[in-house]
Amino acid sequence: MNWENHKVLVTGGTSFIGSHLVDALIERGAVVTIADDLTSGQLSNVQGHLDSGKVEFIQGDLRDSLITQRAVKGIKTVFHLAADHGGRGYVDTFQAGPSSNLMLDGLIFREALQAGVDKVVFASSGCVYPNFLQSNTEEELYLTEDLVNPPYDADNMYGWAKLMGELTLQAYHKEYGLKAASCRYFTVYGPRAKENHAVMALIARAFLRKDPYDVWGDGTQVRNWTHVDDIVAGTIAAGEKINDGTAINLGTMERITVAGAAKMVLEMTEHPAKIKYLTDMPTGPLNRVADNALARKLLDWEPKVMFEDGLKRTIDWYYADRNIEEVETLLQGGGFISRQLES
Repeated sequence: MNWENHKVLVTGGTSFIGSHLVDALIERGAVVTIADDLTSGQLSNVQGHLDSGKVEFIQGDLRDSLITQRAVKGIKTVFHLAADHGGRGYVDTFQAGPSSNLMLDGLIFREALQAGVDKVVFASSGCVYPNFLQSNTEEELYLTEDLVNPPYDADNMYGWAKLMGELTLQAYHKEYGLKAASCRYFTVYGPRAKENHAVMALIARAFLRKDPYDVWGDGTQVRNWTHVDDIVAGTIAAGEKINDGTAINLGTMERITVAGAAKMVLEMTEHPAKIKYLTDMPTGPLNRVADNALARKLLDWEPKVMFEDGLKRTIDWYYADRNIEEVETLLQGGGFISRQLES
């Protein structure tokens, strides 16, 4: 597919993943509109594009139908990343905020259809997978897309809303012919990410030279952290190659414990602190790792950034970008568990 002069909308386009997606689409020659209410996004993430006139920016809440109608007008492809979301502390603790994603997603899909949008690419999540499958850290589990089926058991209201978004898009394709794809993101990290997600919180505590060094849970939780560059590449590939609403995993198949990630951060930052495991803090599912075979088959996509390399690159960016005072303020203000409007 040729993105040159192709009109796209990126919802949540000033936030972490969204801004990287905007970068990649502009590099491919797309004509990009960003819609964002700046609840967590930052104009600085896309300021260069704004200054050059390469993007149109619409500021507003996409749960307002007038804002959504304006955003989708004349658009060919919508990349829908905007969501009420936060880190694990937010997802486990608050349900009313993420419930608004049901309305947000439904409105985006409806207005896109009525405006004649050709395709919607939806940022879904590993949170759609059944909780009951992900409780045994001793099991070498890889989550395949077909495991999301009745009886559904999604991860809190955030996961349920993502699941409903996927099912809604599939219905829109079947009944109205809207082209669609859903991308299930698995624990994304990288430059511009917020400290309310695990990898960034680990880096932030090392940056502050915290000792003891807090780690949520007992450290045995298994994850497959995926670099934002790979997420963006997979999302664009889904926009090019999937039309029928199929949901697809975007994640590495590296099995890394939280304790292992913490030790890597301490080693890379040369911070010889004692780890303190906080077993009373939210941990989420204990064993969440994607199987990416379907993405390799349908998208010819596989991760290029392995965790050790991506972590080093992210640490280098963080130490160059942040200052101690702002990170200390964030930590004291509870920013490591705050809400953010992005996927």
